[in-house]
Amino acid sequence: MSTPVVSKPPLVRSRVWSPLALLVLWELASLSGLIAPRTLAAPHQIVGTFVELVRTNELPSNLLVSFGRVLAGLSIGVTIGTGLALASGLSRDGELVVDSPLQMLRTLPTLALSPLFIVWFGIGEAPKVALIAFGTVFPVYINLYSGVRGVDVRLVEAARSFGLTRRELISEVILPGALPSFLVGLRYALSVSVLILVVAEQINASRGLGFLINNARDFMRTDVIVVCLVVYAGLGLGADFLVRALERRALAWRPSLLGS
Repeated sequence: MSTPVVSKPPLVRSRVWSPLALLVLWELASLSGLIAPRTLAAPHQIVGTFVELVRTNELPSNLLVSFGRVLAGLSIGVTIGTGLALASGLSRDGELVVDSPLQMLRTLPTLALSPLFIVWFGIGEAPKVALIAFGTVFPVYINLYSGVRGVDVRLVEAARSFGLTRRELISEVILPGALPSFLVGLRYALSVSVLILVVAEQINASRGLGFLINNARDFMRTDVIVVCLVVYAGLGLGADFLVRALERRALAWRPSLLGS
């Protein structure tokens, strides 16, 4: 009996056509005057602005500054979140000391803390990095804590029956078991870091993507604003791609990632 041939869906049903149709409508509306340039620049103008910003090195240099802020804040936040999650997840005493304050702090709107951070750290780089660090602590903490506490008890009992010490139990059983949860928290933290960066760079920034946006706003350059927003989105997508690649490598032992 021959295997039926499954026909592929028509090209018109491909997901790429909807965004392309929107771009065409946007371009036509801009050319016909329905959308004024001061309201929203046309796609062809945005592409030309992007090329010009890259050619003059204005976009790459400011992007590098923004990337450095994200990297610094994320490094601090992930380190603190990981340490607190391990302290709380591996010890009942640690949970009593750490978990309650963090559960209260995580309900605070991170962006609403910017005035307080300016008072504490001034208007330089410190409040921007501090905001990103603060916002990225909680996704890592919550997911890793849940991962540590969610390790199968039968695995822990089996490891103890083989005579593993507490240190070996943590390093050989608990931490590998909690790794998927940590990577989920890292993905959330990366997304949060980019979102906070957008607002943090509005705090008296003299360099960075936020600086470009502020200048473009003053001169009604919607083309530059859209270019920077697209770059922000690209940062988020790139960060998510990196974590997914890390997941495939670090969790290759999981059957679900091997396709079996």
